[in-house]
Amino acid sequence: MTGMPPLVATPLVTLAAAGVRFGAVAALRGVDLELRRGDRLALVGANGSGKTTLLRLLHGLVPAGSGRCEHHALAPEGRAPVAAMLFQRPFLLHLSARRNVSLALWLRGVGREARADLTRQALRRVGLEALAERPARALSGGQQQRLAMARAWALRPDILFLDEPTASLDPSAKREVETLIEAFAAEGVTIVFSTHNLGQAKRLATRVAYLEGGRLVVDLPTHAFFHGPLPPEAAQFLRGELPWV
Repeated sequence: MTGMPPLVATPLVTLAAAGVRFGAVAALRGVDLELRRGDRLALVGANGSGKTTLLRLLHGLVPAGSGRCEHHALAPEGRAPVAAMLFQRPFLLHLSARRNVSLALWLRGVGREARADLTRQALRRVGLEALAERPARALSGGQQQRLAMARAWALRPDILFLDEPTASLDPSAKREVETLIEAFAAEGVTIVFSTHNLGQAKRLATRVAYLEGGRLVVDLPTHAFFHGPLPPEAAQFLRGELPWV
């Protein structure tokens, strides 16, 4: 044994009293949160509670207007974590599925031969190899989301941020995307996703964070969130979403 701490204990991103404002609107207020290697963190809450802004802050797409957002170097690699983000409606170019993935690798500086190989691997990984030359925007909604996940996977991210990744999908496509999320997590990718589907949070997450009005009200292991005592506002939200709780 080397005596190294378990991967799950390694911090990737730390927020300390972090806040984000858009003009007069406080989208996030005083958020304390630590994202650790190996986490599968579900963000839940009503529309406008701050879930998407928190994802963007953790990813670095928006800066903290107050407090601190710190990205830690990976141990033992000593490099910054690679992050990718998927949106509810994936942004795909008017190109083939293959070229959508390949372009992301080109932008990352990957050479032509390695780029072609990684693109094939990524499309195979999500079950789209046979549709490599199909125009990306001609794919079904579930296939488009899987293509976006292939593009992210090709970059070999340490953290994958997903904003309502299955909200607009039918049940079959939803299961396919959830299966990929679980597989990516099993490969060691840290997962952070927002969802209105509490069943999905139960199935996929190791932690659940509830936001309300830009505040992080509670951040608990999944079992404790669904079966333990909660602050009144979180308990009321859970009762409203799961009336039998």
